[in-house]
Amino acid sequence: MKTVSDRRFLWALTCALAIALAVPVFYAGAALPAQVATGQKTEVSGVIVKREADTFTLRDRTGQDVVVTLTSETKVKEKKKNPFRSAQNYATTNLLRGLNIAVKGRKEASGSFFAEEIRFTDLDLRMANSLDSRVNPVEGDLKEAQNRLAQAEQNQQRLSGQVEELTSISNIARGGAKAAQETADAALAGVSTANERIVSTDKRINTRISSLDDFDVKNSMTVTFKVGSAVLSKEAQAELDKIAEEAKTDKGYVIEITGFASADGAEDYNRRLSQMRADAVVRYLAENHNVPLRRIVTPFGYGEKLPVADNKTRDGREQNRRVEVKVLVNKGLLESGQPTSPTGTE
Repeated sequence: MKTVSDRRFLWALTCALAIALAVPVFYAGAALPAQVATGQKTEVSGVIVKREADTFTLRDRTGQDVVVTLTSETKVKEKKKNPFRSAQNYATTNLLRGLNIAVKGRKEASGSFFAEEIRFTDLDLRMANSLDSRVNPVEGDLKEAQNRLAQAEQNQQRLSGQVEELTSISNIARGGAKAAQETADAALAGVSTANERIVSTDKRINTRISSLDDFDVKNSMTVTFKVGSAVLSKEAQAELDKIAEEAKTDKGYVIEITGFASADGAEDYNRRLSQMRADAVVRYLAENHNVPLRRIVTPFGYGEKLPVADNKTRDGREQNRRVEVKVLVNKGLLESGQPTSPTGTE
């Protein structure tokens, strides 16, 4: 009996090694698309830095940018570590900025690099979704600030042209140009004031830009669950109703949702259960309060990790079966100086 088990183990190990070695052999020595012959297959790895409708720009580890073209034949799959289960398929809409991917494809005669297969891990996709949900709410405000800075620079140029014109009139008038000189001095003072305003505006813009990824906790709450359950109680729904309505009055907010479980049951089950609890809160906020998904940071279930109470007591386990909800407000958008919760900064 033991011999049969050993044989099965050796057979499984041999298959795993064969699969692991097959991919590197096929794509060994892969170079950038610009360095390979037309029609030759190659693989490029890196991070998506720009996304268009049918193309995206990939930056590899050497800093070189590669423009990749998507076709109807392009396959987007999960990069899995377990060779004995099938990889999850994704849509091309999951190819977000900041996603770390590996692209297999070929170079055509036109010089374009056509993707045949794209792979990435579930963890990389979660990180890209989190980044996308944080950056999108503030991009529009950043463009507005840049337009205001450009307008201020145009005003400075216009004032500088007026100063040059007044200086020319003063030189022609010579000794009788006292009035013109006074006018020129006033214009210079105006330029100085404009320069000070531009400097002040530039400082405010730089401060806001540097704070785009810095958030304050504006509000927070915790809802608890019964043993083995991911169903929201009436009390939990009422608390979520309250925090959702308050969040709608904030500018540039995102909602962070994290699920937890007590030590009852197996660790893997508790990890899945904590994720289900976090997803239940997301679904309630989206369906009952129309909270946009771009305002919600990718929810995550920690399982038994990060307990707030002792799992050896009944009361402690009740406290650990929870979901924590935090409303985060971007510091870069708080020009009006809204007061924040004393819970601190995340």
